[in-house]
Amino acid sequence: MGDIEVVAFSGPGCRRRSDLAVAKESPPVSPKSGVDQEAEYRAQTRLWLRLLACTTLIEGELRRRFREEFDFTMPRFDVLAQLDREPSGLVLGELPKRLMVSAGNLTPIVDRLVEDGYITRTPSNLDRRVQIVCMTVEGRKAFRRMAKSHGSWLAELLAGFSADRLDELTSELDELKGAVKDAMQKP
Repeated sequence: MGDIEVVAFSGPGCRRRSDLAVAKESPPVSPKSGVDQEAEYRAQTRLWLRLLACTTLIEGELRRRFREEFDFTMPRFDVLAQLDREPSGLVLGELPKRLMVSAGNLTPIVDRLVEDGYITRTPSNLDRRVQIVCMTVEGRKAFRRMAKSHGSWLAELLAGFSADRLDELTSELDELKGAVKDAMQKP
């Protein structure tokens, strides 16, 4: 099996090449036997696929309901949810970080929310280059209606799990998130 070539950019017009082995060809060194290691890889892949499937199913249904009941999108709802937590508003540059999206993807969403009267965008008194986004009174009312529906939709979708099972699963997923973050910190 061969290596794959990865092209990395370190600046405008600069290219650096490095060869990396495909992960399947060079698994991490482990004291486990090949059979045990393959079973663990399959279990880890199944877990990832189940998490992805659950997220996709829930998100798809929530998107559909937002569209049908409010003529609204989930990304717009997510922006309002962040602003609802900050009554005095947020620096526009903070929103992409909190939502884990690029500023370029966020700009048309913010523009549309401003046009529709859900939020305002004003220059900061301290630095005119900095924009502050705040939810309007109408935006807050609309958000609260949507948030209430969002909560009931989630309750309906997850009704098959008792509160205890949800708490256990949440706790385990918190541990998984921590383990993934730890693994990402390793060199």
